[in-house]
Amino acid sequence: MSKVAKAKGSAVSTFDTQGHRGARGLLPENTVPAMLKALELGVATLEMDAHISQDKQVLLSHDPFINPAHELTPSGEAIPKQDAERYVLYQMPYDQIKQFDVGSKFYAKFPQQQLQKAHKPLLAEVIDSVQQYISDHGLPQVYYNIETKSSPSGDGIYHPEPEELIDLLLAVIEEKKVSPYVIIQSFDPRTLQVLHVKYPEIKTALLVENMNGLKKNIESLGFTPTIYSPYHKLVSPALLKEAQSQGMRVIPWTVNDLEEMKRLKKLGVDGLISDYPNLFGEL
Repeated sequence: MSKVAKAKGSAVSTFDTQGHRGARGLLPENTVPAMLKALELGVATLEMDAHISQDKQVLLSHDPFINPAHELTPSGEAIPKQDAERYVLYQMPYDQIKQFDVGSKFYAKFPQQQLQKAHKPLLAEVIDSVQQYISDHGLPQVYYNIETKSSPSGDGIYHPEPEELIDLLLAVIEEKKVSPYVIIQSFDPRTLQVLHVKYPEIKTALLVENMNGLKKNIESLGFTPTIYSPYHKLVSPALLKEAQSQGMRVIPWTVNDLEEMKRLKKLGVDGLISDYPNLFGEL
């Protein structure tokens, strides 16, 4: 996987191992340490989530606000439940967001997570750190699977409208010269539709958790994405056959059980997204 596949729209040519939010089960999610851990474990692709700050910076975060479940105030204090959605990223400049500690609080959902002080990084910082790590360790080039966290109800509140969001995101990707290694994924078809029109060379992945079926989902999107990425329990032999026959790769999310990983790989999926990239070594 040291070379990017030449065919337009193609993604990783072999089985695609993706570290979800870096290595969420092992280190604080969507942080530089989590991404570097995933690299150390040999993933082919780093999966991450992108948000936009008030001053139009592209940063990594799953939630549109500072999440009290596993993030602390700049002074290291827990955020009260009544303030659960007080710190909205799109309403804060990045310099303020960066002060919050997103790695020191115990997160019950991921008890194996190694706690360490960490911040929400800029996408540019992540790319610089990853590319430097790859160079220093003589590793093959990895892919960046970046999710746009958007929805119609969040426009102007949690994020800009789709076209501005995509333009801001692609400005960073193009500045860092990693376009051939980037996949943009989303549950929000609008951002993928903007990409398809304005940046057709960028690979796309449609995230799916609904029961509408492949045909309806692709019709709603309006074009065939590079990757069809369903919740892992939605994967069936029929879905695989239909999607792959249309030239899409099928990469389910988020699979954290080794036996389920083995079952899906045997079924013929093209890759897996997991919070525990250490499990890929056992496949």
